[in-house]
This record gives sequence, structure tokens and C-alpha cells, in this order.
Amino acid sequence: MLQLNFPAYEFRFKNSENKVQIFDVIRKKFVVLQPEEWVRQHLVHYLIFEKKYPKSLINVEKQLEINGLKKRYDIVVFNSDGSIEILVECKAPKISISQTTFNQIARYNMNLKANHLMVTNGLEHFYCKMDFEKEKYTFLKDIPDFNR
Repeated sequence: MLQLNFPAYEFRFKNSENKVQIFDVIRKKFVVLQPEEWVRQHLVHYLIFEKKYPKSLINVEKQLEINGLKKRYDIVVFNSDGSIEILVECKAPKISISQTTFNQIARYNMNLKANHLMVTNGLEHFYCKMDFEKEKYTFLKDIPDFNR
């Protein structure tokens, strides 16, 4: 797999039915290793090991409903009160990050109300803080560390 713009992490792999799988420490199971999953697993480890978010506050690939349509978010990091601190959209490394990507995560966030948004393809990372009163977001250099 391609080297990403994250620190190096130790991952568990296995082969099953001629497919490489990677262990997801949040879902506690092996999942098929696709390019987007490679990015997602790096980001999960980044949140845990660099940003110090507890695994118990991280949720991966859950379904939500937006305007009657079923969608899936990649990663959500909760606050201890159940509100959402960070909503993350992961793309495969070959997918460039565009305004369309931000529009997608912004639509999801109309329902979820995350304080921070992150979009990454593993090579480029974009972070922003939401301002719901002014209905805009401000770009940041990084997402905040867990500090509770």
C-alpha cells in the first residue's frame, strides 16, 4: 500500500479468500483493505496515538439518514456528553480533495452538528472549525488534541 502523510503505525493484517484484510481497532474486526480503508485506519491510529482520543469516543462507518437518504460517515469522534467533536470524510489517495468533498461533509454535518470537520485522502488533510451562528467554517492547521 501507498505511504501516506501520517506517522508509521503497526497494523495487523490477514489474508482471507484471496483478499488482504486489516484489523480495525474500533470495530474490533478485520475488514477488506481498500485504498480508502488504508486512509481510515491511519487516521484512527492518528486520533488515538497522536491526538490522544480514547477509542471509546471514536465511531467508524455508521449509517445516517439525510433528507430521507441513507448515507455512511467514515469517522466520528464524540465528546463525553455525546455531542460530536469531529466528523471525518476519508477518500482514497488517488481522489483529490475538492469543493464537492467539502459539500458532502457539510451536508452530513447539517444533521450531525460536529464542532470540527476533517477531509483527507491520506496525502492531504484539511481541517476546519464550525461556526454555526455565522453558518461558516474556518480552516485550521490541525484538529484539536483530546484535552478532557
